[in-house]
Amino acid sequence: MKRRFNMMLVCLLIVSLSACGKQAGADSSADKVMEQYGQTESAGTTEQTEKEQTEKAQPAVPEAEQTGVQTENILTDREEQKIQEGDNTVTGDISFNFETKTVLLNSGYEMPIYGIGTYSLTGDTCVESVTAALNSGVRLIDTAYMYHNEESVGEAVRNSGIPREEIFVITKLYPNQFSDAEAAIEEALARLDIEYIDMMLLHHPGAGDVEAYLAMEKAVADGKIRSLGLSNWYVEELEEFLPQINVTPALVQNEIHPYYQENDVIPYIQNLGIVVQGWYPLGGRGHTAELLGDEVISSIAKAHGVSSAQVILRWNLQKGVVVIPGSSNPNHIQENTELYGFTLTNREMEQINVLDRNEKHDWY
Repeated sequence: MKRRFNMMLVCLLIVSLSACGKQAGADSSADKVMEQYGQTESAGTTEQTEKEQTEKAQPAVPEAEQTGVQTENILTDREEQKIQEGDNTVTGDISFNFETKTVLLNSGYEMPIYGIGTYSLTGDTCVESVTAALNSGVRLIDTAYMYHNEESVGEAVRNSGIPREEIFVITKLYPNQFSDAEAAIEEALARLDIEYIDMMLLHHPGAGDVEAYLAMEKAVADGKIRSLGLSNWYVEELEEFLPQINVTPALVQNEIHPYYQENDVIPYIQNLGIVVQGWYPLGGRGHTAELLGDEVISSIAKAHGVSSAQVILRWNLQKGVVVIPGSSNPNHIQENTELYGFTLTNREMEQINVLDRNEKHDWY
């Protein structure tokens, strides 16, 4: 009996050892698999681990500051991507500086937020009007090939005695120039005769506009033009056009006034980091009297002790729209610069906003 009992103990011991051996083998295999997986995972997560360790070593940053840092990093990544793709624009804040009365363009240049438009001004009248504007502190002048006054604008600038770098001149190529844009750029430089062009726009969409814009990009690279833009481009046109070019426009110039407000277009453009400029800010020829006489605008003007024109121009500025009213009257030119001694309330801004009729006053 004792011998049988001993034999049973031996059998149990053998079975137990066998089971342990199998488990040990399984554990060994599992260890090998885990070791191999661990090496792969380690190779893929070393950077993340180091990043986590670095973050743990850094002091805690308030949530508000973290948001600012994240935004800054996003902008930096976009800028780097654009630079790699050949676009040297800088995406950032395009809000107006009401102290310096300028805005920083995505091209890196500062531009005044109010100026004078020269449409319909020619010859001596143009020279005298631009001279009056410069004498009143205006430093932004808008012209175009189709205005037939680039020579007059250039004459006023050259004779002003004001340092060239303090004056910002915009001109435009018309669609009938798109087919030979390089020659058209040289001709504009010769007509203006002011060393360089601060900004050149395409006047409105037309056949060959992409190729013309690419020619302007080359002129920027050659130092002949400093900033580029578009005129009379809206959402659909921009969505089609922008993917085909390399340098993001610094500005889009469209018709904007209380009866044609573009409240959907303006934020779309601004969200692209592009400044908006409005032509016909006072309604344009044949419509100015009605707009200036509007009861809502007149009552707001009376409340502030200013003119209706000043209210409309200030409304534009507070919407982030650069204004270029045209005039040959020295008194009106001076008046159009006096926009910073009052501020429209939110209620007054809304009162003007509801005047929108979607009423365009030109065909562009």
